[in-house]
Amino acid sequence: MARESLSTEIVVNTAASIANAEGLDAITLTRVAKELRTSQPALYRHVDSYDDLIRLLGLRGREELFGRLTDAAVGLSGEDAVRAMGLAWRQTVRDVPGLYAATDRYACAGDAELEAAVDRVVNALGQALVAFDLTEDERVHVARTLRSAFHGFSHLEAGDGHPKEQDLDDSFEHLIELLCIGIRALSSRG
Repeated sequence: MARESLSTEIVVNTAASIANAEGLDAITLTRVAKELRTSQPALYRHVDSYDDLIRLLGLRGREELFGRLTDAAVGLSGEDAVRAMGLAWRQTVRDVPGLYAATDRYACAGDAELEAAVDRVVNALGQALVAFDLTEDERVHVARTLRSAFHGFSHLEAGDGHPKEQDLDDSFEHLIELLCIGIRALSSRG
């Protein structure tokens, strides 16, 4: 590949392919440069540093997650939307594990672009809750809870953190059921 054809998008796409196939820890600037048949210094025209590359991967991972969540919830509301988004979250982690892992590797606090990406994810989850009788404040808290639950389950699943023999699909359905029972309970308090 000629150096003139490099772009930030190509560098990030290459890093994402490596990360998804081999894990985020396989990413180095040297490895990405080798894959692109260029020199490592050539990459610095497109990414500032290794940390910048990881940041860009994390941003891409959040964008991918947001897109899949919103696609999953089209035409659905309430518990159906919660279930569809939970399943989409879990499938995203399975499909693009390296990109998803990058969402945890670079802190988003204080980075306006990353914070906005997180807000989009939380807002998408919040939209699924419109069918419930929740205050705006409750909706934000519940959306954050869904994010934490879906992330936690998927993160543990991706890292073999569920060693018991019980079926993980069944466990995930239990998680969805428990979350929906809690949301309905909050909704009925109003």
